[in-house]
Amino acid sequence: MTEATDALIRRCLQGDQSGFAQLYDEYAPAIYRLCYSLLLNAQDAEDVLQETFVYAFRNLHRYDAARSALKTWLYTIALSRCRNLYRRKRLPLLNFSLLLSPDLPAPNSELPEATLAQRDLHAALLAALKELSPALREAVILRYGHGLTYREMAAVLGCPQKTAESRVRLAHERLRGLLQSETILEEWVGLELS
Repeated sequence: MTEATDALIRRCLQGDQSGFAQLYDEYAPAIYRLCYSLLLNAQDAEDVLQETFVYAFRNLHRYDAARSALKTWLYTIALSRCRNLYRRKRLPLLNFSLLLSPDLPAPNSELPEATLAQRDLHAALLAALKELSPALREAVILRYGHGLTYREMAAVLGCPQKTAESRVRLAHERLRGLLQSETILEEWVGLELS
């Protein structure tokens, strides 16, 4: 943990409201993206975001920097609340396409054929990702959507690091089979599937 984060947590523990606001401002965007990518609903993601921070602020005295980074601790709380919500609602878990390629206008120099091919790749990836189990989708979201290391993923998912690595490997294999073309996956996710 950085000294700045440590100082911010101390301020929060002393009841400094501006410290809470700073902590929220720093981590809320990433937590919201995680929640939205798993729940596929803006209102549900916002609700889980708020629940995550309410819980975190009430239990900040329990946070142990020696066990995990603050980001990892917050991701763990958020993931747990997302799992509770999608178990209750039986929601689809992921719209990974929002993480990979936001709808941005194509540059003028891009040919219509390239744009159409890109949309086809996007649709194929989305369809393949929907076929993954929740555990594999979570692993892919955390690894490639949020850039967590395997160690951080293990802490968030509550599993050994090797299990997190295995889930990503299994997701690669499953996606390879579903897409039947390594170039699609490499182009869209930037993975090397050797």
